[in-house]
Amino acid sequence: MMWSRTFGHGAARQGRSPAAARATAPPLVVGAAHAGWRGALGGVLEATLEAMESLGASRASTRAVIGPTISQSAYEVGQEFLERFLDDDPEHQRFFAGGRTADKYQFDLPAFAAWRLREAGIGEAEWSRHCTYADPARFFSFRRSFHQGEPDYGRLAAAIRL
Repeated sequence: MMWSRTFGHGAARQGRSPAAARATAPPLVVGAAHAGWRGALGGVLEATLEAMESLGASRASTRAVIGPTISQSAYEVGQEFLERFLDDDPEHQRFFAGGRTADKYQFDLPAFAAWRLREAGIGEAEWSRHCTYADPARFFSFRRSFHQGEPDYGRLAAAIRL
């Protein structure tokens, strides 16, 4: 990790979280994670919180913002997808709404991620309400590109600016 002269910023690498050196001032620990449905279901969010805690963060005072992602109205899934979540916990049913046809469902990924974070004990979690599928002028979307028959879907990057 490389430190600035103010000891207030760390450069992150894969598997690491940025951190701040401290003496008597309270720590400012910032973390970022990518958690699609597999990661959210598989514990990526909780593991990120554990890494942040190891650097001095407190779950109770942690605030999470879920950035641009696909919204429930655009995230249609099939029965096997639903069953994977219900096999993990039947209470996950609440993150699914009826789909456009009887064999489809609409999955609420941002609500599921926020719930996982709250269940893990963080102080606050919210979604930015930016849907990557519904806003082609601002965001790439694999699902939208697939539905529109486009040859590529572009990529998104996330950054935290302090």
